[in-house]
Amino acid sequence: MRHPLLRPLPSTLLLMFHRLTHNRFRPGKMATLGSLNFDNLALRSLPIDPETQNFTRSVKGACFSKTTPEPVAKPETVALSLPALRLLDLDDKESEKPEFAEYFAGNKLLPGAETAAHCYCGHQFGYFSGQLGDGAAMYLGEVVNSAGERWEIQLKGAGPTPYSRQSDGRKVLRSTIREFLCSEAMHHLGIPTTRAGSCVTSDTKIVRDIFYSGNPIRERATLVLRIAPTFFRFGSFEIFKPLDRMTGRGGPSVGRKDVLEQMLEYVIKTFFPEIYDQHKDNAQERYLAFYREVIKLTAQVVAGWQCVGFCHGVLNTDNMSILGLTIDYGPYGFLDAYNPDHICNTSDDGGRYTYVKQPAICRWNLEKLAEALAMALPVDLAKAELGLYDEEYEKSYMRRMRNKLGLLKKELPEDKELVQSFLDTMYQTQSDFTNSFRCLSRFRLPGCKDADDDDDAVVEYLLTQCSTADELKKSMKPRMDGRELQMMMMLMQMNPDLLQQLGGGHMRLMKELERMEKAKELENLTREEKTQTDKAKWEAWLSSYRGRLAKETDGLDGESALKEFSQKRVETMNASNPRFILRNYIAQNAIEAAEKGDFSEVQRVLKLLETPYSDTVDLGNLATSSQSASSASTDEDAGASSSVGSSSQPAINPIKGCAGLAYDGRPPQWAAELRVT
Repeated sequence: MRHPLLRPLPSTLLLMFHRLTHNRFRPGKMATLGSLNFDNLALRSLPIDPETQNFTRSVKGACFSKTTPEPVAKPETVALSLPALRLLDLDDKESEKPEFAEYFAGNKLLPGAETAAHCYCGHQFGYFSGQLGDGAAMYLGEVVNSAGERWEIQLKGAGPTPYSRQSDGRKVLRSTIREFLCSEAMHHLGIPTTRAGSCVTSDTKIVRDIFYSGNPIRERATLVLRIAPTFFRFGSFEIFKPLDRMTGRGGPSVGRKDVLEQMLEYVIKTFFPEIYDQHKDNAQERYLAFYREVIKLTAQVVAGWQCVGFCHGVLNTDNMSILGLTIDYGPYGFLDAYNPDHICNTSDDGGRYTYVKQPAICRWNLEKLAEALAMALPVDLAKAELGLYDEEYEKSYMRRMRNKLGLLKKELPEDKELVQSFLDTMYQTQSDFTNSFRCLSRFRLPGCKDADDDDDAVVEYLLTQCSTADELKKSMKPRMDGRELQMMMMLMQMNPDLLQQLGGGHMRLMKELERMEKAKELENLTREEKTQTDKAKWEAWLSSYRGRLAKETDGLDGESALKEFSQKRVETMNASNPRFILRNYIAQNAIEAAEKGDFSEVQRVLKLLETPYSDTVDLGNLATSSQSASSASTDEDAGASSSVGSSSQPAINPIKGCAGLAYDGRPPQWAAELRVT
């Protein structure tokens, strides 16, 4: 059965999707660590920096610089993803060998691998930053598997490269676990993404100041194996950008039209072969068709993010894949209580990359890509295609949202308003994004037996997913200290232009003043008043939803037809609304356990995230002792963890982690205090 989030794709996209999702065992001989089928096409096809010494420099007229990983002490495997490693045809038993950690810590080089770092530039937080490049990641090569699929593999955290600037090229355990888990989580959610094959830590210690507060600590150097057809990004083409008038920076390969065309030909021929074949005789049409395809792929992946509540956090042009993959997992986060202005990256003072702004920011990034291709494709010609982004985004977003709401038979204009009113109700009640969507499959179709009783159960469950009055008040507490607020107010009166330039200072000030006003309004709000108001809002929305569902049942003849359609609706909704996502507190619990030497929680969370839509999850020997409990968590601080039950679908018992909290519950209050930079 086709996954409900998928639709028939053009053959070019079908080929790409096949490459990204083909995880099954293949017939034939699997590879060993010593026999992976390397074919390093990128290094054969594109210019390489002639300088072989490893020092920070501007790299002109080249796409890669040769470099070598730095060994680490006593590498140890934290976790690995067998489905991801099978993309390389690597036999499962190879991960049990002692040398596995040595290879994927960079201590040993896989036979056939060639190590290099990629040169690229980027617009960061809206400003052109000049040359960036792989400052912590290293290309190991490209493995072609028995199905003919090409997979580039990288080690992230392998040590300094010519693009490391002042950094050491290392990553630590906490950030690497986050990237490893989210790469695989997104894949299993059905969102295009780079993959992660392994997470390997070591006894090598590096110094990090987590919050830039002057309190550095020593942490374990850790590496992640990243897998994708290619890691080329929008910023790869920005190495040709002329001097930027705002920042005074330019790309290292300004004017090198020959290298730009070489890159375009390589990328199109390798990853968009249909476009290459269809436009062999006309370069401009070929480049324009490529740009259109990137537009569509980008719109589709952003629509996917919005529909699972994913916030990337750093949507700079150097973090945008040309294949429409989610790439470079840093200070990301999934929505808990729905807030369209949620900022997952605490370094994003101006709120440039909030959840609701992601579609517009990615469109802006596509404009920058068009400008980067200017020597080969006229900018006006390229930007004229951007209307396609809006169309593709709207189509992809509404297709996913209709599946999430179980609107399968009809596509009505009013559906967009119904979706928006659901989001508005979640925001007004501060309801959990993931759990609120998930419970809607328990809301029965009009005409079904016991529908009224089940509907009441859905309302009661939704109320458990809303923030309490106390939680709401805490969420509105000031984020600026008194001195900072006073300074900002003074600047707004005396020099508003300067305030605007201070990292989005004007927007921060406006948001802070809004919070103060809201906090004042909430001072006397009681728990009972909050619950009563929330109940009225949800009952009003569910009434509208019931009316829309009634139109789905038009033409259904008899009880058996209604029952059959109801079952299909429930299956589609449960396959579109995840039960499990990688919430920040879940990742944090796994990180804290790993930092104490216990990697089982990382492995347990990975196992859980491999079946995010399932009501039945078998953790096998990774299950905690609390899994035998049949009742839901009663920890008020952790929120409700049991699912809503109905006459047709019994409640699902929670699955708990090492801290005793249910993975599918509303987050504990302390989760709101987690900061990711």
